[in-house]
Amino acid sequence: MTSRDIELEGVLTHPTLRAGAPTTSAEDSNQYGNTLPEEGRQEFSLPPVDGGKDAWLFLAACFAIEALVWGFPFAFGVFQDYYSTHEPFAGSPNIAVIGTCAMGIMYLTAPLLMGLCRIFGRWARWTSIVGLFIMCISLAMSSFSSTISHLIATQGILYALGGGIAYCPCILYMDEWFVQRKGLAYGIMWSGTGLAGVVLPLLLEWLLHSFGFRTTLRLWSCLLFVLTLPLAFFIKPRLPHSATSHVKPFDPSMFKVTTFWLYQFANVVEATGFFLPGIYLPTYARSALGAASYSSVTTVLLVNVASVFGCVLMGWFIDRFHVTTCILFSTIGATVGALVIWGLSSSLGLLYFFCIVYGLFAGSYTSAWPGIMTDVVRKGEAAGRGYIDPSMVFGWLAAGRGIGNVVSGPLSESLIQGLPWKGDTSASGYGSGYGSLIVFTGVTALLGGTSFVWRRLGML
Repeated sequence: MTSRDIELEGVLTHPTLRAGAPTTSAEDSNQYGNTLPEEGRQEFSLPPVDGGKDAWLFLAACFAIEALVWGFPFAFGVFQDYYSTHEPFAGSPNIAVIGTCAMGIMYLTAPLLMGLCRIFGRWARWTSIVGLFIMCISLAMSSFSSTISHLIATQGILYALGGGIAYCPCILYMDEWFVQRKGLAYGIMWSGTGLAGVVLPLLLEWLLHSFGFRTTLRLWSCLLFVLTLPLAFFIKPRLPHSATSHVKPFDPSMFKVTTFWLYQFANVVEATGFFLPGIYLPTYARSALGAASYSSVTTVLLVNVASVFGCVLMGWFIDRFHVTTCILFSTIGATVGALVIWGLSSSLGLLYFFCIVYGLFAGSYTSAWPGIMTDVVRKGEAAGRGYIDPSMVFGWLAAGRGIGNVVSGPLSESLIQGLPWKGDTSASGYGSGYGSLIVFTGVTALLGGTSFVWRRLGML
């Protein structure tokens, strides 16, 4: 057997080389330092984890993909406002369904797409390019739409499928490239959505009013292709396919772990209220506080800016503290922000302060997911359930958030129908007609932190 064969055999059989295990190239070499020629170790050594050129380029590419894939549906409010007031869609019902489909389907299809990428792992690296191509095609097709149903099919459903396919390798390979800094890496990647939530609405607003929706969609389709295609080549696995081919993505063992369901309950409940401020803050600022158009849009921009810092900070904390402690920080900030600051706000300045607090704390909630993934995998192995793929834990957490996202739309409409409590209290958020919405946002944020209670009770 040649040194090449020995090295590859060691990579395939050594238990620490599975996805997510803390290894470095130096450690890999030292494991076989007494038996392998120097040339073999150099030729087949793995790139280091938690640092090095390849790891940081991978993370930078993931950050950009995150911003461009998720940032567009998060900026759909700009399109919704334009479609509602311009022909040929003015006055059409179900315009909001376009945005709901774009975001909701990406969340809901995450487990299926993650599992398929695991099964066809040898080709998973190239799914980013395939997904980006589908996204660009969907946007180009939507520019020819003349009815809302056309936009739902293209800008909504087809875009979501392409975005989900493009995004999967980012999650799939993150555990291979980052171990000790995994939380920070996820936080940096997810902060891309917040940054895009600041830049894209302003850019798309200008394009729509300067060129119309057809030219805007075509321009963005071309720009998306140019920006993302080179980045897709940096999204690659660290480990050879054979090192992860043993993983069974659709193994139901995860669903037999109580820990997963306790986290998932809190995750779904938190998601039902999380998206509401982003939808209603501009309207609230205009109707309740008399803010001008630009001042009202600034509310969403502040939430997104604050979430950039919140995601990175939460990622840093999750590498150092227990996940339930980190979730508690997020819960306290989001709950106090909604029930106290927003609920008692009577001026635009106080509302802006709420936006910063909410973005910083509530916007960082999903950055605790790496800790949840680690805890579920650990508890599953301790319970004798075998190895649980952390990327599938992420997929089901995303699906849970998707359920909350889809439910929150019609639920929020019923909460503010007839503007309940308006004038019943002093001149504050509670008496603006949005009081029930504010309470619902605060209560769901509070229930999102129940995992801390479960741990105190010994259930986690």
